[in-house]
Order: sequence, then structure tokens, then C-alpha cells
Amino acid sequence: MAGLALGLYLAGLGLAFGWRSVAQWRATGDTGLRLHAGPVGSTAWWAKLLFVFALLLGLAGPIAGLAGLPPVGALDHGGVRVTGLLLALAGLAATLGAQVHLGGSWRVGVDPGERTALVTTGAFALARNPIFTAMAVTSAGLALMVPNPVALAATIVLVASVQVQVRAVEEPYLDRVHGAAYAAYAARVGRFAPGLGRRRTAVP
Repeated sequence: MAGLALGLYLAGLGLAFGWRSVAQWRATGDTGLRLHAGPVGSTAWWAKLLFVFALLLGLAGPIAGLAGLPPVGALDHGGVRVTGLLLALAGLAATLGAQVHLGGSWRVGVDPGERTALVTTGAFALARNPIFTAMAVTSAGLALMVPNPVALAATIVLVASVQVQVRAVEEPYLDRVHGAAYAAYAARVGRFAPGLGRRRTAVP
């Protein structure tokens, strides 16, 4: 199943970043890519570095499986791999759906001087960061499809990078740009899952 996992991973990257940025450019004249990570050593820089490392590990996991790296024994079962396939497909579909729902506000990265509309409907009424949640589900699914140490590490590093990006980079930016509107939204909707990670007060 390593070959299938590799194919899904490459297709996911192509759709979530390549196709989505092209579609964004056609619709708005802007690719939505904000790739500058800020000063070297800054929190944003570390978050971006961790994210890129997670993407590389995500690619390396299936390749290592094809090269013969053995899976973790406790996860070496057909049922685990099928479950992983279903999670990966669901996560990929959810990622693309949430990206499309953001419309003109879709961005990869943060431009501190930019203001985009605050989207709070659809998937964003269930969680404030449904794209990241769906990406984590996809990564976990791929790791279960090829449950070797490299693939499992990819999911761990991805989750860590997302936590840093959201908590230390994106949420402070949204607080500054949207103020009370974002604070009220954060008090109402969970950070990554319904009801979990809500703020205790709507006041920034």
C-alpha cells in the first residue's frame, strides 16, 4: 500500500497547493501564497520550517516503505491500513472543501499588513482551523497506510508545526486585524474541533 500512499500524497500536495493556488489566481488575480516566513529565528520562521520538514517527512514515509523500511509491529495489520486509506481520502476531501469555502480569503502563510474577510460559516462554524484539522487527518491516514517510523513522525511534526503556526502566528494576527469579531468567534467555535479550544471570554 506504500505506492498508493505515495500517489495520494503527491496528488494531495498538487491539489491543495498547486491547483488551489491556480484556481485562486484565476478567480482573484492573486495566488494566495504568502511564503515569506519572517526573520530567521522568529516564531513564524520556526513554524514554517517545521511545516516544510513535516511535508518532507510525509513524502519520505511512503518512499521508505517502498524501500523496505519495516512498519511498527503493533500497526502492521490490513485493517489498520484500510482505516488509514479511508482517513486519508476523507481528510483530503475535507481539506479541499474547506479551502474552496474560504474563497478569496484563502492564504498559505500570513502577510501582517493584509486584511482578508473573516470566514465563520460552513466548516469554519465547526472549527476555526478546519483546513489544518483535515490535513492532520490526511497525514494520520497516510501514516496508518504505511505505518513505519518516518510516516508516523511526519504526523507528529505536522501537528507540532500547526500548533505553533496557529497559536503564535495566525491567532495574534487575526486578533489584531479583526479584533472583537474574531474574539467572539474564538469564544464560540473550537480551535481544531467542535467545542475544543474555545476561548473563555469574547474579549481579546
